[in-house]
Amino acid sequence: MLLSVQSRDQQRYQVLASGDDGSTTVLTEVTDSAWVELVDGCPARLGDGALVLTADDAAVDHRRLMVSGQCVSPDGLDVRSVVSVADDAVWFTASPTTSARASTTCALYRWSAIDGTVTAAGPVEGWSTGQHRGGTTVLSTNQWSDVSGQLTVISGENTHLIGSHAQDPLLRPVVHLVDTDDLLRIAVVLPTGRSPHDGGPALPVLMDPYGGPHGQRVVAAAAAYLTAQWWADQGFAVVIADGHGMPGRPSWEKSVHGDLATLVLADQVRALHIAADHCGGVLDTTRVGIRGWSFGGYLAALAVLDEPSVFHCAVAGAPVTNWRLYDTHYTERYLGDPDKNPAAYEVTDLVPRAANLRRPLMLIHGLADDNVVAAHTLQLSAALTAAGRPHQVLPLSNVTHMTPQEEVAENLLLLQRDFLLSHLESTGTR
Repeated sequence: MLLSVQSRDQQRYQVLASGDDGSTTVLTEVTDSAWVELVDGCPARLGDGALVLTADDAAVDHRRLMVSGQCVSPDGLDVRSVVSVADDAVWFTASPTTSARASTTCALYRWSAIDGTVTAAGPVEGWSTGQHRGGTTVLSTNQWSDVSGQLTVISGENTHLIGSHAQDPLLRPVVHLVDTDDLLRIAVVLPTGRSPHDGGPALPVLMDPYGGPHGQRVVAAAAAYLTAQWWADQGFAVVIADGHGMPGRPSWEKSVHGDLATLVLADQVRALHIAADHCGGVLDTTRVGIRGWSFGGYLAALAVLDEPSVFHCAVAGAPVTNWRLYDTHYTERYLGDPDKNPAAYEVTDLVPRAANLRRPLMLIHGLADDNVVAAHTLQLSAALTAAGRPHQVLPLSNVTHMTPQEEVAENLLLLQRDFLLSHLESTGTR
């Protein structure tokens, strides 16, 4: 049996092998000045006992696939996960590192222990993952051309496409990716029939981020933008941006260590202006709303508190407002022990910023949320009230972190839409 253990600061990681008598032996130890990233599927072993791990290679700024301490993945690929390990092969997902646009794709690869080759186990365009068991590979693929995605079963020379009986979503997202000179990934979704530089009337902007670690939103898959297209068809130019802290390269991912606010918010501001320049007058930057859920809700509230000249109203769903109240393992990976590093929490928390609010803010929270507990919204609302700052709070009874009720989910979208449109007047917001 293999065991993974970490120090509390997550900067030291060990893989242990357990013996029949309950004793353990350290097989390897990894250290990192920020944190050691835990990658899905690791650690594992090949049939001959060789240890399968990943490691961040500072020389090329890639996350590598490692077998027995040796790098086996090629330059130009950043490993996302290990999905399956057989006696003589490893299946893993990875993204190209050549550009921000390339990192919107993810493919399934196979490394062979027999000859050391790495080959794609499916299409390299789009966003793919999969599993391999008992000589059979199941490949899940999403691409720009298909909102339903495809599920393929490959066994030896036989390939079978699993039919989809999902209801047609009716929407057909048209997504405009915007190139940048770093790993800032930007997608713009306009109302059906609109296009950049089309000379039509300028549209209010809706920034629609997640923004937090592991939560990449800008991906080469049409299905990922169905909700964004709905928002666009309500009359918004929707901008989705993945900034610092997102996967793509280890240095980019770990740049938020000690501060989950400053770079993350600055990236949203930068993405807005880059998108506006790219679309040639279609985006009205005097009318900018922002919405998000979970970390995205945190980011939406942060935006109107810290950058009210840029963001004119916000909807914050299930936001983290006080990082001391959130999950210890997640939070301390990025901000450290609050007793040893209180400054990281001070720069990141929202509650001390309450008096800064000058823009309309709607807070939404499920009262049964056991992930981001409702105390987050209640604390921020109490601080806003104490500071005399008007705001709206929508508590959702019997709703957890994400509502499974179709009617509630639909009505939440409509309530958010009406709130945002009511505060983004056609004459612009100063």
